Amino acid sequence: MSTQTTATYGMSEHSARLLLIDDDDDFASSLLTVLETSGHQVKRASDGTTGIQMAMTEPFDLVICDIRMPGIGGMDVLQQLHAAKPRLPVILMTAFSTTERAIESMKAGAFDYLLKPFDPPEMLRVVERALHVSSAEARPVPLREGETGKAALIGRSRAMQEVFKHLGSYAATPVPVLILGETGTGKELVARALHMHSSRAEQPFVAVNCAAIPDNLIESELFGHEKGAFTHAVARRAGRFEQAQGGTLFLDEIGDIPPPVQAKLLRVLQERRVSRVGGSQELALDVRVIAATHRDLPAMIKKGEFREDLLYRLNGAVLRLPPLRERTEDITPLTRHFLAKVAGQLGITEPAIERDALEVLKQQRWPGNVRELENVTRTLLIEARGFPISAEMVRTLLGTAPLNESHSRSIDDLVGSCLHAARAGTLPGGALNAAVEELEQALYAAALKQAAGNQSQVAEWLGVSRVTVREKLDRYDLLPKRVLKR
Repeated sequence: MSTQTTATYGMSEHSARLLLIDDDDDFASSLLTVLETSGHQVKRASDGTTGIQMAMTEPFDLVICDIRMPGIGGMDVLQQLHAAKPRLPVILMTAFSTTERAIESMKAGAFDYLLKPFDPPEMLRVVERALHVSSAEARPVPLREGETGKAALIGRSRAMQEVFKHLGSYAATPVPVLILGETGTGKELVARALHMHSSRAEQPFVAVNCAAIPDNLIESELFGHEKGAFTHAVARRAGRFEQAQGGTLFLDEIGDIPPPVQAKLLRVLQERRVSRVGGSQELALDVRVIAATHRDLPAMIKKGEFREDLLYRLNGAVLRLPPLRERTEDITPLTRHFLAKVAGQLGITEPAIERDALEVLKQQRWPGNVRELENVTRTLLIEARGFPISAEMVRTLLGTAPLNESHSRSIDDLVGSCLHAARAGTLPGGALNAAVEELEQALYAAALKQAAGNQSQVAEWLGVSRVTVREKLDRYDLLPKRVLKR
């Protein structure tokens, strides 16, 4: 590693106290020069034992340590320092990397893991990031008492307060309720709350995801079957209506029920009686039905995909859940709740997040809504490894620009370049087609990444069919097998 001037690397925003532990004199001398020229105060230890002693007795902001050294190696240094000073970031370096070593280093609590030789700017970027998340100026937002409880429904926004008011009114009545909202808005949580606040709270709550049951099995799933009613029906089976007797049956994604089953469901709701598949005996029902969907049922009715009379039976009362982008003031309490919940599952103490990181979360569109926020929070907490979650971590995970202005400039650049090419006669299809195609490719790539390769999720988020998703991914060379190799 060669040393260069600060004109090349730039001065650090803050001067910090760094400890470098490395037995290679030439390499250590070179790195010392780079770090000191960048404005940091650096001390060096030439072995692990001395380095641990110095780190335990002096107030360092960061430790940079080689893995392979005589005596106590870098992994032992990391483990001892992490146990004694869990907030002290440690960057490990090695010239002999293996996949297992990299994984074990990060599992043991290393802030980062660099392979020698590396460029000085790379080291300085990692140093700045480590200092940022561990500095007192990060001001992590504490988890306040009351936000880590068991309450399933969280929301201070006007939109959610309206939902809660309607929920209280509908819970006290026996009418069926239809819950409308995008995927991930918490429809099942609301259904459970309706049940828990009703007179049926002590009776069963049975939830059925209609979209997850094959068409040829959904009738048996809902209404039950007699022994021998069909192949593999080796015993009588009670359906979900029977299982919910006296309580509440929640039919999630009701819009996905096939038309033939819709007809029988309508009859059951009208007559409040059910007969098992292959049976003739009718059973009287005392079940409150709550249904939910993210689909546009009136539009489905016009297309002949959903029965209008069934909709009238289901929507005795209607609850519309707002998407997360329309209740951004709830993102902070929701994030705190998920931090506490996930931290408890992972055994992480004192989870924290910077205020700037919360602001970045508030700027997102959240196509997956509250469920997506929970998944993102879990990933961030794992990647933070006990340090406060920073705005940079959020941007990196979500693939967003640091500022909205940066995003606007990138759009302006795209528009300008397409119009320029069109004027020059190099865009036969026109500027609009070129701009739309470039944005479409970026949108599919980002959606595929956030959905972890799940094409059904991509189709749902973008409002297109799976066939369309497959065609676009193939056209833009974004098929999951290729994305995963990157």
